[in-house]
Amino acid sequence: MGRTIRFDVLTLFPGIFDGYLGQSLLADAIAAGLVRVHTWNIRDWTADKHQRVDDRPFGGGPGMVLAAQPVVDCVEAVRAKADPPGRLVMLTPAGERLTQRTVERLAAEPRVLLLCGRYEGFDDRVRQVLAPWELSVGDFVCNGGEVPAMVVIDAVIRLIPGVLGDEQSAADESHSEPGRVEYPQFTRPRVFRGLEVPEVLLNGNHKAVAAWRREESEKRTRERNNRPDV
Repeated sequence: MGRTIRFDVLTLFPGIFDGYLGQSLLADAIAAGLVRVHTWNIRDWTADKHQRVDDRPFGGGPGMVLAAQPVVDCVEAVRAKADPPGRLVMLTPAGERLTQRTVERLAAEPRVLLLCGRYEGFDDRVRQVLAPWELSVGDFVCNGGEVPAMVVIDAVIRLIPGVLGDEQSAADESHSEPGRVEYPQFTRPRVFRGLEVPEVLLNGNHKAVAAWRREESEKRTRERNNRPDV
């Protein structure tokens, strides 16, 4: 078998992943042995007799903070369960922005651990002790790290050989070249509500099609880069 990747997802809510892992390309990749995903409940490592994993922040403020002890013990125990120990990624709004280049780096790893936060985030000693790679999926805040972890998994598995039916799909997509946006795509019917498929895509001239796609990709990229929110 060729290159494979293992994900270990550390979360307070592993059940969130049950439906996700059984659908679409990911389910097929898991069945084919190309991708492995293991979920772990951080609560299983708490030393608190009431199974608490969070507490009020020192200095006051709203919400609760995930305690260092159960998180650190969970990560260290899960890392020891397989070799290599894996690249630890903490999903946090304060992290480095996830890009296609980041995805490519993660896809080169044989094992990735995805640490999902909740509430007001982690006790900072989690970061200090474990030195994770801190990643953010965008400049916004989710209820937890579980959905961002799914985003990371979805993006990374597309680069594992054999996951996509056509490997060229990943090479042609938006951001496969830094900053480039993919050209528009069309399928049947040729006319829908008065909108026609561009004639160049129908004439069988592959050189002309390639030139049109490149031109449209460059046009879309320019339009995106001119947006004030980009």
